[in-house]
Amino acid sequence: MKPEELRDKTVEELNAAVADLNQEMFNLKFQLHTGHLENTSRIPLVRKEIARIKTVLEEKRS
Repeated sequence: MKPEELRDKTVEELNAAVADLNQEMFNLKFQLHTGHLENTSRIPLVRKEIARIKTVLEEKRS
């Protein structure tokens, strides 16, 4: 998602998105360590998306 789209969402929606992405990151790392992960390029994308959302959340708190 683009930062402009994230800024239009509420804090609750952003927190829910971070929780979903954290769960996805856990699953991806689990698959990586068990040898079942097919698309390894997804891990950095999820990490960057979490960082984007957390940045917007910090902006909203200030």
